[in-house]
Amino acid sequence: MGPCSLCDLPRNGTRLPNLGLSLALTATGEVCYGRLRDGELEKETVRARWRNREAARRKKTRWSMTGRITRVILIAAGIGIFGPAGAQPEINRFNERTAAHQPSPQDREGIWVLDFHFKDPRVMVVDIPGRGRKHVWYLWYQVSNNTGEPRPFVPDFIWVCHDENTAHHDQVLPAAQAEIRRVEDPNNLLDIKNSVTITKAPIPVSKEFEGDMRVAFPKMVTGVATWDDINPRSTQFSIYVFGLSDGWAVTDGPDGKPIVRRKALQLKFRRLGDQFSRDSSQIRFVGHQWVYATSELPPLTVEDPATASKGQKEAEPAP
Repeated sequence: MGPCSLCDLPRNGTRLPNLGLSLALTATGEVCYGRLRDGELEKETVRARWRNREAARRKKTRWSMTGRITRVILIAAGIGIFGPAGAQPEINRFNERTAAHQPSPQDREGIWVLDFHFKDPRVMVVDIPGRGRKHVWYLWYQVSNNTGEPRPFVPDFIWVCHDENTAHHDQVLPAAQAEIRRVEDPNNLLDIKNSVTITKAPIPVSKEFEGDMRVAFPKMVTGVATWDDINPRSTQFSIYVFGLSDGWAVTDGPDGKPIVRRKALQLKFRRLGDQFSRDSSQIRFVGHQWVYATSELPPLTVEDPATASKGQKEAEPAP
């Protein structure tokens, strides 16, 4: 028996009873009908081949689309669109900065330092009960902990006007905090805390990396420091942040008495404008540094790192 005239495959010699039909099986198992006794019929093999090609094309299209979707998901995950479960929401993060830690000659061995993220100071007019309408300056910030253990955070924020020689501790202003939340976190996803409520629980540990690979985003605790007594004439100022480290040093004061200084973060700013124009857009960030300073008022005394080691006493129990 010769090859099939439709598919060029050798016939298997099978004949259907009562019909006298010779047939061949293609490689895919489709039946190729030959000639019946009464003449030429439809070429079923042509249809079979078309169906096979169409099925293969559809399968290829499905895999191609799956591959594209997979690549889009991977790219999105890589740039942080879908962060891992528990990642901090991206809420009004314009102008956010990170104050990188800088070692100091005064650092004792084994001290810990929390990570500090912040936005430039902003101002709004708020009705403060018992005080009337006030210009309230605020510093939005987040703290994370990469030290390996939960750490307490008992902050003290001091706004120092260098050109007016004044210093101002931050204040807890519930009315201002409510307005700040409306602007910075309208859905209350970040649970913005003040300098009192943020002390109620330690800052949890963040395990961001394993080797060189990021495994999670940092666990941020969000807070805000507020002031309503800043001199409007001041254009050169710093904000000192105490409580981010357990570092401290004891030095001799001008009168020979010991002075305890704590490790603090100094954020330096300047403001463009005058006392009649106060706007958030006037603030310019100058830089930051880690210093050892006292937090008593009047204005801070700051230890010069270059001479710190000369006047530093032996380590004593932490105050």
